[in-house]
Amino acid sequence: MAIYKVTVATGDMVEAGTNNSISITLVGSYGESRQTTVSFLFLPGKEKSLSVHCGQDLGPIVLIRLHKWRLFLEDAWFCKDVRVTAPDGTLYRFPCYQWLEGVTTVEVREGSGKKLVDDKLHILKEHRRQELAARKEAYRWKNFAQGWPRCLNVDSIFELDSNIQFSCIRTTNFTGFLIFQGASHFLSGFLLRHTSWNSLDEMRTIFSRAQGRDIGGCL
Repeated sequence: MAIYKVTVATGDMVEAGTNNSISITLVGSYGESRQTTVSFLFLPGKEKSLSVHCGQDLGPIVLIRLHKWRLFLEDAWFCKDVRVTAPDGTLYRFPCYQWLEGVTTVEVREGSGKKLVDDKLHILKEHRRQELAARKEAYRWKNFAQGWPRCLNVDSIFELDSNIQFSCIRTTNFTGFLIFQGASHFLSGFLLRHTSWNSLDEMRTIFSRAQGRDIGGCL
């Protein structure tokens, strides 16, 4: 009997947690474990730990499969990472950093950087091939108009996978920064000015005040 210690971490952003069922399968170079339930409730920024019991040593862990099942209502989950400690004490890290939506299974490779020639196992080669095919499907291009640069072949950003869309957190941060900058320039007399500058010294004074406020805000 081989026992693996598994820790699953949820992202700390708003609504990253879920009340859907999450289970995991460990895939090693010698075999794979049974699908094991992690939990039915995940909270943002928290971790869940469990033991996965296997009938034999799986060898080096090369992949994990995260399975998400919808119990009643759909509740997306953002997985930060998974850490697996083998019976001999070896720690394997699996950075995920993506949303899982609906009834789905996501395969995540072990975090060590590897080239194509390093993938000796068939399962790793197949995982790389499927990942490349998924990227090509997600990032399809079209000509918007003759002479224009090409753009994504979608009519709306909501047609994109949630992991591709620009996050709400980033949008909020950019919006707040723009409001702050606009208020700074307005108070310094830069915006809504209907008269010409009197001199270069006046322009230097206004811009130096604005920059001073920006630096103070950052500190």
